[in-house]
Amino acid sequence: MFDRVWLNANLCTMADGLGVVRDGAVAARDGRIAWVGPRAELPGPAAETVDGGGAWILPGLVDCHTHLVFAGNRAGEFERRLSGVTYEEIAREGGGILSTVRETRAATEEALVESALPRLDALLAEGVTTIEVKSGYGLETEAEARMLRAARRLPGHRAVSVVTSFLGAHAVPPEYRGRQGDYARMVAEEMLPAIAAEGLADAVDAFCDRIGFTEAETEAVFDAARRLHLPVKLHADQLSDTGGAALTARFGGLSADHLEHASPEGLAAMAAAGSVAVLLPGATYFIREPRHPDVAAMRAAGVRMAVATDMNPGSCPTRSILLMLNMACTLYRLTVEEALLGVTRHAAAALGLSDRGALLPGLRCDLALYRVSAPAELCYWMGGNPCAGRVVEGMPT
Repeated sequence: MFDRVWLNANLCTMADGLGVVRDGAVAARDGRIAWVGPRAELPGPAAETVDGGGAWILPGLVDCHTHLVFAGNRAGEFERRLSGVTYEEIAREGGGILSTVRETRAATEEALVESALPRLDALLAEGVTTIEVKSGYGLETEAEARMLRAARRLPGHRAVSVVTSFLGAHAVPPEYRGRQGDYARMVAEEMLPAIAAEGLADAVDAFCDRIGFTEAETEAVFDAARRLHLPVKLHADQLSDTGGAALTARFGGLSADHLEHASPEGLAAMAAAGSVAVLLPGATYFIREPRHPDVAAMRAAGVRMAVATDMNPGSCPTRSILLMLNMACTLYRLTVEEALLGVTRHAAAALGLSDRGALLPGLRCDLALYRVSAPAELCYWMGGNPCAGRVVEGMPT
């Protein structure tokens, strides 16, 4: 007998493209999908039957790139950019990431949890069941650890799965001004081992770009991650082509994210390595980056494409993954199928998670239900929220 079965619904299994099943059913047992297919073929009874009310059921959405935990905001910098100052100019003046560092260092762990919850709630309300959360606004061992501890606590407050990434190599803190190489070595040799010893990180990230860290500095951090048996991912080629896509591929990285300036050669290397390209259209939009990722080259190379919010206080203060679907289609010209794969199956792959992202027997029963007439509506509407419910490990939330 199944624990629970959802009936009177249409399915996007995301197992083979959209994998549409009209008048389908999903059955759960012990938090896993036990059966999925046409309702007429459902093989057995369930302890509980849930009427889907004609909704479309997708795998629970996966937001695979966020900076959800931070203190303060940067609305003042937003006003400056409206007057013509660029994101890069603000960063070089000591603003940008460093302004959030000052606020986050001063915040307690409890304050970080409390400030993150409303942002998390907005994503959950749209159907997110798994979210990645990065550090990177502490830039010292204890502050970075505090951010990651706060992220680890979120599932104790909400029904959500959280994956954490250590992003100590996000920017150079004020106390290391003019000594970027020294700071990068400290991240690799001191911060990362301490974070790993406490079990706070599921992966290691870095920002490799002309206002970030050099290729050699990033390699040192990634070498340290490899010694600690932690997978890597990279903020790559956002503002210039610094070879971040190829660097990610050399280390077998889970993903390279942004990629506005990545070369076709770098993208081909990612495809060969199995690294996922994480597209962040909200950041492109918000900082008015004129160059977009080379989606045609990604398709030609066979790179899997994910879509994420990049929720952060400086370059993408969004709380809507559904809006990111629309932006991915309108700005980058993704198809509906590509965009929806980007927040389900491919997003799960970008986090190294093979147990979710599709409606298949044996995977986690994480579901998102939507009151729409067709899956394309999830990418079509700009604003509004058709999510009618979430299921996390077989339990409605």
